[in-house]
Amino acid sequence: MINKFSWGDAINYIILGIIGIICLVPIFYVFSVSFTDPSVFIPLEFKLIPEKFSLDSYFYIASTSSFKSALTNSVLVTIAGTIINIFVTFTGAYGLSKTSLPGGKVFLALITFTLVFSAGMVPNYILVKGMHLINTYWAIILPVMTNAWSFLVVRSFMVAIPNEIEEAAKIDGCNDISLFVRIIIPLSLPAVATFVLFFAVDHWNSFFNTMLYITNTKMWTLPLLIKSMIMDSGATSGSAAAGIASDQQNVPVETVKMAAIVLSMLPIVVLYPFLQKYFVKGVMIGAVKG
Repeated sequence: MINKFSWGDAINYIILGIIGIICLVPIFYVFSVSFTDPSVFIPLEFKLIPEKFSLDSYFYIASTSSFKSALTNSVLVTIAGTIINIFVTFTGAYGLSKTSLPGGKVFLALITFTLVFSAGMVPNYILVKGMHLINTYWAIILPVMTNAWSFLVVRSFMVAIPNEIEEAAKIDGCNDISLFVRIIIPLSLPAVATFVLFFAVDHWNSFFNTMLYITNTKMWTLPLLIKSMIMDSGATSGSAAAGIASDQQNVPVETVKMAAIVLSMLPIVVLYPFLQKYFVKGVMIGAVKG
């Protein structure tokens, strides 16, 4: 059956197409400037196709100590933070999915309460400072070990797992830990893959907490370094961005900025296709009850 032409659908497609183009044009511009040969780059000239293709900006920024340090910091924080996030979220959600847990309803109510109310920036800073975590990686990782939304979504997935499966595993000799590791986690792979992506993206793009708790420039992550490059282009010798912005005679700073932005996006862009097959199923967790 052929659908009849609808002006409403056509207008919707046109509007969505325009919005899509508006969103994609800045991305294409960033890529274009990053691949433009520094010798032909003209500031404030808008081009979506490089006039002369070159990788000089990428080679240059990859050779700077500031970028290498920030990249290493981002990788460490992302890997460690994601592992801790997954461990805390899934173990806690599994425990609260059991109605037999003493005080489970109270803990669940307290977690739900944080969806609406939070302590705020100042109390969080006082807490982190009081724990002597300033200028440590833990200051970025521990305050965001999990969040209420992720916790509740994973719990709803755990609740949907039939009790018969767990009972059969216990009859076969599984204790609570082996049951969780050998049965629950394999059954929860779509959820695990989805939240690995969510948590990894959050840590990789973490900017505000790093800016609050990290004053040592050697411990900066990529988002904070790129912010310094873009906002503090007149960098002094004391800033982490100075090492990148100091050689502007050979490489225009604008092409270096764009190359840094592209390089910071690559890990997540590379990771996403491997988790995509789980993603659609994972984001529907708990949305439908049978």
